[in-house]
Amino acid sequence: MTIKEIQEEIIDEFSMFEDWMERYEYIIELGKSLPLIDETYKLDENLIKGCQSKVWLHSELKGDIIGFTADSDAILTKGIVALLLRVFSDQTPKAILEADTNFIDEIGLKEHLSPTRANGLVSMVKQIKMYAIAQQSKLAN
Repeated sequence: MTIKEIQEEIIDEFSMFEDWMERYEYIIELGKSLPLIDETYKLDENLIKGCQSKVWLHSELKGDIIGFTADSDAILTKGIVALLLRVFSDQTPKAILEADTNFIDEIGLKEHLSPTRANGLVSMVKQIKMYAIAQQSKLAN
């Protein structure tokens, strides 16, 4: 699936919920389904700067696509990172770099987070894009 198709799927899923409490519960459930990150990747260098809670993000190039694994010590943040990985994992660096993140605004996520969590969300997206740049340069060499 393309990034755009996955984002449209997420927008459809979120439109089914009546209110934000249901959406928060759904995000928390997504976090619970996030595959466990290998403990060896829970390093300071994999921590996302700008997040209130601890979020570890690791990327790995598999052929010409990037696979991401992540974890967080906060249940809601873990759900947010699970949502982002659903969109950006198993995509090419080029697709990740060209993708917009309008789906975040369309589902109303940023406006329903505290300012510090919203900043953390932006930091997570930036870090995913930074990994894509790094992995793209490996492909070019």
